[in-house]
Amino acid sequence: MAETLTIKINGDTKEFQIAVKGLESKTKKLGTDLGAIAKKASIAFAGLTATVSGLIATYRTQEQAEKKLETALASTGYAAGVSADELKNLASELQSVSTFGDEAIIEAQALLLTFTKVGQEVFPMATESILNMSAAMGTDLKSSTLMLGKALNDPTAGVTALTRAGVQLTETQKEQIKTQTELGNISSAQKIILKELETQFGGQARATAEGTGRFIQLSNTLGDVAEKIGKHLVPPLSNLARILNEVLGNILKKDGEEFGKMAARSL
Repeated sequence: MAETLTIKINGDTKEFQIAVKGLESKTKKLGTDLGAIAKKASIAFAGLTATVSGLIATYRTQEQAEKKLETALASTGYAAGVSADELKNLASELQSVSTFGDEAIIEAQALLLTFTKVGQEVFPMATESILNMSAAMGTDLKSSTLMLGKALNDPTAGVTALTRAGVQLTETQKEQIKTQTELGNISSAQKIILKELETQFGGQARATAEGTGRFIQLSNTLGDVAEKIGKHLVPPLSNLARILNEVLGNILKKDGEEFGKMAARSL
């Protein structure tokens, strides 16, 4: 005959239940807090990533402009007789008195260098003339650079192109330009053109910096600050990018080999 043993436990579980509910409440709050922290962290990380990317992108624009300048100097054998540092300093000075960013001015200088008859005697004046023409005529720096570069490289033929673009030269000036060019005094002919451009468009670029132009100047200055920060971020992040590329490349290579083996076995 089987015997049944029954054990009855009596006890008040009210405190235990309260404690459990309290624990549940705290756990739920902790989960909510952790979720909020994670959300804020992800937003902060996304913001940081965007900021870092923006700083690097700003520096890259400047870096690429300077590389174009250095490449143009080297490819033309430094025919203009000016150095990269001199041109970058000129670009910085012109940025400070106009609304044109130095990186845009440097790109214009790099293009002007390809017109190898534009020498150091006229290069600074030609650079500012390009800015003045763009400000007055509403054209981009590239268009103005090509127009003036062609005119200065071949003054006699260039006079016609400038006239079509709205630059007024007297018959006396045209004759002087032709004479100086035939005598081989190219810089003298160029100075006649640039002097007339100064008469017609002088001060236009500097005028853009007045009034609301101050805000554009401020933006350009802040851009310079961002460039300097981005420049310092590039070396460590570039090294990190190299390491990540290697790691990810190895992972992809390994997974690719495994996938290839699996595909071969299935055939």
